[in-house]
Amino acid sequence: MRFNKVLVFPAAILTALSFVIFAASYSNAQTTIVPTSKTEIQLSFAPLVQQVAPSVVNVYAARKPRQQSPFAGDPFFERFFGGRNRQRDQNSLGSGVIVDASGVIITNHHVIKGADEVKIALSDGREFEAEIVLKDEASDLAVLKTIEEVNFPAIDIGNSEDALVGDLVLAIGNPFGVGQTVTSGIISAVARSTKGVGDFGFFIQTDAAINPGNSGGALIDMKGRLIGINTAIYSRSGGSNGIGFAIPSNMVNVAISSAEVGDTLRRPWIGATFQNVTPEIAQSLGLDRPRGALVTNVVKGGPADKAGIQSGDVIVSINDKRIQHINALGYRLTTVGIGNLAKLELLSRGENKETQLTLMAAPETVPANETELPRRSALGGALVANLSPAIAQRIKVAGDKEGVVVLNVQRGSPAAANRIRPGDILREINEEPISRVADIEPLIAEQRRRWKFVIERQGREYVLDRNGGFFRQYTR
Repeated sequence: MRFNKVLVFPAAILTALSFVIFAASYSNAQTTIVPTSKTEIQLSFAPLVQQVAPSVVNVYAARKPRQQSPFAGDPFFERFFGGRNRQRDQNSLGSGVIVDASGVIITNHHVIKGADEVKIALSDGREFEAEIVLKDEASDLAVLKTIEEVNFPAIDIGNSEDALVGDLVLAIGNPFGVGQTVTSGIISAVARSTKGVGDFGFFIQTDAAINPGNSGGALIDMKGRLIGINTAIYSRSGGSNGIGFAIPSNMVNVAISSAEVGDTLRRPWIGATFQNVTPEIAQSLGLDRPRGALVTNVVKGGPADKAGIQSGDVIVSINDKRIQHINALGYRLTTVGIGNLAKLELLSRGENKETQLTLMAAPETVPANETELPRRSALGGALVANLSPAIAQRIKVAGDKEGVVVLNVQRGSPAAANRIRPGDILREINEEPISRVADIEPLIAEQRRRWKFVIERQGREYVLDRNGGFFRQYTR
């Protein structure tokens, strides 16, 4: 008969062995440790704040709107009571970040919007007057430059592409005007899309407390580098609910470099229009999920056309960075920069292919000739311009359009009363075709009761027909 050998251990050895196994497994599972020394207990963000805080400034913007005297127009009362229009200062307070030692500061556009005077205040109490070098409402960025040149403490700018979900960050600004304040948190999301803030909708999301007054302040990483400009919060009460958004530092670099050559943020033009890929479109194209930017139109002779891009193609990556939606496409193109090479990966007719193009600025193929039409005319209060790719990109209409486009309409003006809106393309006035700004003024110079305008609005033609006090609008 054959017996299997059985190893027998004394109870004490078994107990010790079990403890070793338990301790080893517990050690592997336990990733958080309790501070075991005075040094560990005293760990603090203070050295980092002391390094970076001098680069974050308070921004004071003042504007002086003219307030019409209630006696204006009456010769007697105007002489004694209303001869001068009264002015009332309106102030806004925000934050900014010094990005160059010569006094270059980055902030949000909405902080300095409409400002006549801008001042900055450093953390040490010094104040300096500044001028607005660049302002871009679409991206909600502005660049300021101090009038007096001294050696300012500039922050280091990091690469926002290195930011990862879960990274520790600090937000520095001036919430509610109480003075410079620091809050800590983590990055909750990257490449976050949110509507109503900027033209790209491409942000770093953080739970570091951001409140009114923090706008334009710094979001920094644990090496003290600027990775974002705090710009907005998601809130129903006006206070921080733990969802804040920052413009990535790579977009900040575009604003800084644009300010060195002009007063507008430089966006590349590739001569194509896009739309998001819906689940239905993704299924029809054989995509495993909705992603990329669908090409809806290509301007003949434009960069996209020359690179072989066609309507129906889907751009899925730029320089090996995945494109999830059209906001990401605009952001990636802009941060690549004008004059640089962009490598595009496409899904074209069911096949993957690559192409590349050198990014260029939108051309002004015809002089814009921006003109504000006479106030007493039927289109008074409208600012119009000749369409070109440069103007089309600025107001976000298709780049292959020609004619005269409305850039702005003053509130309460005759143009507003006739239902003209910014972005409308004027096609006819009283059945006379319009191709250039110069065509308009002779046609609106006469006084008449009946006016008939044909406009193109979002790809559709409308007739705006006014006969005295009677008005009707219909499609054609």
